[in-house]
Amino acid sequence: MSITRVKFCGMTRARDVEAAVEIGASAVGFVCYPPSPRFVPPESLRDLAQGLPPFVTPVLLFVNATDENIERALQHVPNALLQFHGDETAAQCAQRARPYMRAIRMEDGVDLLDCERQYATSIGLLADTPVEGYGGGGRNFDWARVPPASARTKPLVLAGGLTAANVGLAIAAVRPFAVDVSSGIETSPGIKSVEKMSQFFAAVRAADLAQEAR
Repeated sequence: MSITRVKFCGMTRARDVEAAVEIGASAVGFVCYPPSPRFVPPESLRDLAQGLPPFVTPVLLFVNATDENIERALQHVPNALLQFHGDETAAQCAQRARPYMRAIRMEDGVDLLDCERQYATSIGLLADTPVEGYGGGGRNFDWARVPPASARTKPLVLAGGLTAANVGLAIAAVRPFAVDVSSGIETSPGIKSVEKMSQFFAAVRAADLAQEAR
């Protein structure tokens, strides 16, 4: 069976990180962007990430961050995957010679296949809804704009307004490598619901089973 990986993003509490691991998340994300209501200060990152077991990836999300701020965050979570959401060029994303994922705001005229070529050094792309504040807006974009899996050359992570109610439809439409959810598993920004996380994960696995049965 093809398994869609799950990333729970916007973590701010250790109890939510622990719950995400128990539920089965492949990755947990921490927002290193001060204007975000889900911002985690660098000095808090170590405590949040230190309990992650092997094969659960910590992801640090940056928006037009300075080199100093990125390095400061990495001092606390040295094994993190970097995720860039701002106006970073391919050269800026790649300059640390470490794995990174590039978020693509699916605005009119954006071509994901062209983005794959532009960010050739990335380990994957994250397709997200263009909203003010760089993510966590709880809105979908038109999934029909994503090229079919057979045409893509990089793993695709699907984000933007996903919930337990719609993630099955999203997986059927896009066939992503992974799905990324933040506001769809919250009671308020940065405060996750164990019930919503469990329901979301169960919906993903149900969608995988449905795809396998076709």
